[in-house]
Amino acid sequence: MSDKKEPVKTDVKPGTIPMFKVLMHNDDTTTMDFVIAVLSQIFRKDQQSAMAIMMEVHEKGVGLVVIEPYERAEFHHDQVVSLARGQGFPLSVSVEPA
Repeated sequence: MSDKKEPVKTDVKPGTIPMFKVLMHNDDTTTMDFVIAVLSQIFRKDQQSAMAIMMEVHEKGVGLVVIEPYERAEFHHDQVVSLARGQGFPLSVSVEPA
């Protein structure tokens, strides 16, 4: 019996961080102005980018906000939900592997 262990194979290349998509979902209550404010304040999007993302969410039902490492994506998710609930909006975001 050998003391050598087989190397664990993963889909992640050494030195790379898995990335995750933050997706924003449309609803019938959250105002377009609030969505633009969230995109500007939390995700630091300029006015033109925030407007484009908001329109994608409005027209397609879901829109890609950003691709980033998991911890940051979860942090942004929590910020959006907290801010939205504080203002009485049901705005939702999800995080999924990129």
